[in-house]
Amino acid sequence: MATQRFGLLKFKGIEQTVVGDDIQVGQKAPEFTIQKNDWSMSKGLKETRQKVRIIAAIPSLDTSVCDRETRRFNLEAAGLGKEIAILVISMDLPAAQKRWCGAAGVDQVLTFSDVVKADFGKKYGTLMKEVRLLRRAVFVVNKKGIVTYVAYMPSTSDEPDYAEVLAAAKKALEN
Repeated sequence: MATQRFGLLKFKGIEQTVVGDDIQVGQKAPEFTIQKNDWSMSKGLKETRQKVRIIAAIPSLDTSVCDRETRRFNLEAAGLGKEIAILVISMDLPAAQKRWCGAAGVDQVLTFSDVVKADFGKKYGTLMKEVRLLRRAVFVVNKKGIVTYVAYMPSTSDEPDYAEVLAAAKKALEN
């Protein structure tokens, strides 16, 4: 059974129980099962093997901060090259993600849903139990499957340090 930690953060002013332990730099990244935009199940790390992965956990694409973050990563992805994959994972339904990406012109990042099993959320310590959304976090996983960067945002309204994340991804290409 996954660890449950209450009071780690608030969502809309309400204390949340976070399910799962925080990921640590240096550990092997846990494989996770998620849904593609066509509802098919996928293994997130296997899907992007042989690449450095930036994995962004967000509450919902239909919020201003998540919208901004995903659009920003989409813009940055174009300049990163094919050796780096950016995965954006939320609890949004796959059909909603597909619709949002089409409307937003987002085509460089891969969006995935954790709505069916919450497998990613539990394994990466991002599942907020009460609202069944993911807390905002960013991970960089190198080609060998080792976590080289972790940032859990103190609030779901805080954006990641994009320059820091991109620098970590570029550095992970060397490992």
